[in-house]
Amino acid sequence: MIRRRKPPPPPVSRVAGGYAINLDPGERDLLTRLLGELTQLLTTGADGPALRRMFPPAYHLEDDADAEAEYQRLMREELVASRLDAITTLTAALRDDRAIDESGLGAFMQAVNALRLVLGTMLDVDEEHDVDDVTDDDPLIGEHHLYGYLSYLLDAAVRASSGAG
Repeated sequence: MIRRRKPPPPPVSRVAGGYAINLDPGERDLLTRLLGELTQLLTTGADGPALRRMFPPAYHLEDDADAEAEYQRLMREELVASRLDAITTLTAALRDDRAIDESGLGAFMQAVNALRLVLGTMLDVDEEHDVDDVTDDDPLIGEHHLYGYLSYLLDAAVRASSGAG
């Protein structure tokens, strides 16, 4: 008799009372480490290019430079605080290996997307990005695969949220 293996659950799935994060310990450790690095980036006050996509301009015209500076002055702290809250929520859920509620799922999506934004900026990813197009000898092949993995996690969370996962 041939036994068929049950396929593993998706990385995020709907369960009674919320959502389960179905990651193995190595994946949890990786995400926790990346979230720690992101926290450092956000809390050092650095305004480097890696954070460009996390704080996109609200005003794009040259004549709106003053309005853009005022917007960033008013909103940046709030945006950083929101991202840090999401990181804290996700880090606790990963550490405690517990289900998360709807707001926890929102935090999952926000934190994972923030990681993608930073990594995507570093890799200069655009809408045409496909990790399969990156050659094995590319010095950043690992980072491209990590970007793909983070995209997979975000997609799984969106699917779980919509009931498709």
